[in-house]
Amino acid sequence: MKRLGVIGGTGLINMTVGEEMEQSGLRLIRRDDVTVETAWGDVPLTCMTINTGEEEKELFFLQRHHNGDQASKPPHTIEHRANIRALFDAGCEAVMAVCSVGAIPSDFPPGKVGLAEQYIDFTGVAATFHDDSAVFTSVTEPFDSSLNSRLSAVLRSVQGFSDDERLFYTYWLAQGPHFETKAEIDAIDTLGGHMVGMTMPREAKLARELNLPYAAVCISSNWAAGREPGDAGADLDHHSVSSQANKKLMPVWACLIELLTSQ
Repeated sequence: MKRLGVIGGTGLINMTVGEEMEQSGLRLIRRDDVTVETAWGDVPLTCMTINTGEEEKELFFLQRHHNGDQASKPPHTIEHRANIRALFDAGCEAVMAVCSVGAIPSDFPPGKVGLAEQYIDFTGVAATFHDDSAVFTSVTEPFDSSLNSRLSAVLRSVQGFSDDERLFYTYWLAQGPHFETKAEIDAIDTLGGHMVGMTMPREAKLARELNLPYAAVCISSNWAAGREPGDAGADLDHHSVSSQANKKLMPVWACLIELLTSQ
């Protein structure tokens, strides 16, 4: 693809073209910071033109918690409509979201990077472009299967996983900004959730409304509440969660390179 959008959260604070890209034959030609005006507010994008050897590609990076010169916007106040519309208007052919999540099952330990296959959203908070007319969008399969197929092959390879290793999980959307209680995590587990976070499914819904292919690369940054081995009462701390997520970006870079270098 020629134009790729990347959304980062606490697990991807900024986007730079480093050794990972250079070693893959990618070269940064131009980098611009622009602001896209939407009906739901202005959105800052970092726009990069990258040479892949045979042709030039464009990468648009969006920090979902952008908040001007202020501290990062808390998850429950993000205007996802502005963010997704900005990437759509920039001409992105697909979006790869990067999410840091709290993990529930034992096969998703901190440090592992997987993919979202389904989501569960019982928050009762709408995320739609269609407030003024009844438009119903199918989200039976909320994530793009072609993107997920390619990304799963990359993640399996760079993490040294066998074909039996699970890579696909169900994301449970929590309203935030508080982390979950142990009882809530137990209930989420019973209902089929494998990882918890406070943002991503709203993006996926809006992307589906625009027919914009969307995939979510999920970094297990911590055990969910009550699931820390040997310490079920361990407190969760936002800064330590974010720090751990930012240390696990090598598989994320591999996914990004795969999408940029493909036709």
